[in-house]
Amino acid sequence: MAFDLVFFGGTGDLTWRKLMPALFQAFRHGKLPPGGRILAVARDDRTDEQYRAFIQERFSEVDSSKRPSDEEFAQFAALLHYRRMDLSQPTDYQGLKAWLDERGAETVVLYLATSPHLFPVICEQLGAAGLNDSKVRVVLEKPLGHDLASAKEINRVVRSVFREEQAFRIDHYLGKPSVQNLMALRFGNALFEPLWRRESIANIQITLAEGLGVGTRGDFYDRTGALRDMIQNHALQLLTMIAMEPPPSADADAIRDEKLKVLKSLKPFTAAHISRDVVRGQYRAGNVDGKAVPGYLDEVKVPTGSACETFVAIRTEVQNWRWAGVPFYLRTGKRLAARDAQIVVNFRPVPHPIFAGGSRANKLIIKLQPEDGLELQLLAAKGNSHGESLTTVSLDLDFDKAFPSERVGAYERLLLDAIAGRLNLFVRSDEQEQAWRWVEPILDAWAQDSGDLKTYAAGSWGPPAASALVARDGFAWAEEE
Repeated sequence: MAFDLVFFGGTGDLTWRKLMPALFQAFRHGKLPPGGRILAVARDDRTDEQYRAFIQERFSEVDSSKRPSDEEFAQFAALLHYRRMDLSQPTDYQGLKAWLDERGAETVVLYLATSPHLFPVICEQLGAAGLNDSKVRVVLEKPLGHDLASAKEINRVVRSVFREEQAFRIDHYLGKPSVQNLMALRFGNALFEPLWRRESIANIQITLAEGLGVGTRGDFYDRTGALRDMIQNHALQLLTMIAMEPPPSADADAIRDEKLKVLKSLKPFTAAHISRDVVRGQYRAGNVDGKAVPGYLDEVKVPTGSACETFVAIRTEVQNWRWAGVPFYLRTGKRLAARDAQIVVNFRPVPHPIFAGGSRANKLIIKLQPEDGLELQLLAAKGNSHGESLTTVSLDLDFDKAFPSERVGAYERLLLDAIAGRLNLFVRSDEQEQAWRWVEPILDAWAQDSGDLKTYAAGSWGPPAASALVARDGFAWAEEE
């Protein structure tokens, strides 16, 4: 299948740090369809050869196992092209169209790896240039907007140029193999479905923890914050996949219809709920891996006295028959004790324990990163003596060991899906807007009052108030049990 893949923002960090290495891996694994061209566009003056040298130099910064040999890069570089464009100039879009029309590829994927505020301008210009026919797909990188109004405006412009099935709103978390296994776990196995409901499950915890700080991205992060950066998209997408009803098929819209129902069922926030059920924090100086690290306010490019949150913990509920009364806890933060992304499904204890220690409950841990696997915690007897307490034992599945061949990374999978036109792992506009609609009361409340910002030491698990949030229901975060 001949394809043309165009990166707007072709010299930006996202393109050379994530997208080009992902494409190279697809090329190395023989998964990239033959007959493809990859075009980077940006404002700089470069030749094809200069751009290829730029990308080859940047490959030295990726993991050693993912770096190409000189021979491999020479083969991959033959696919790479470069074109100078001023994204505000209609004539440059006409030139791009002429370049694409020369060959007439079966599929054209336009990847907007730029700042989101440029999305409307680029899409309008693409429409004016006629770069929106049925063979064209547009990929929109997150964050899609800063709030509900800006998200709606971006979607309005996109819809004025492209049909919904041409728009691929990317959330790279959905491309992770471990996240894809959420669907397989729930809807490819009969084991858990009878238990996947309020009668058997006590609470569900979703943690997206990062050990790193904001680094040199302080100016960007300060305009975004943890709620926009991680909760509105990644955490809510994971929640929908955990809580959704079984879709009638694996069709993209069938899946996204069920995810949207979950988002619409989330308990809405009032001012009282926000003060009680939302904790926001900001890291101060501390120690990570035995090394002293600065607080957020001392990071590069962070404004003096900033009230930007680097940590959020939320308690919510899905108000439907399956989940009524089951608390869902969402948590994310920077400079936490570990880089750890996981979903913990805590089951209810047995109704009438007859063994010592039998009041402890089973749990299913879905590991997203750095490990990728499943851990099912059960209770068992060692068999040493009569009346002994039950002990927790684990059934552990490491997907990297279970599937030892090279597995497809998140961006690699999503790029291949965009080229193939598969929408299953992309977010529909109504999903995205509903997620913004749910978090917006929190954003509005914070804009009016920054006095509830808690602090936490770098290298900890966040403010003590986050522990109190869960303890109020009689539970604890997984690492505190």
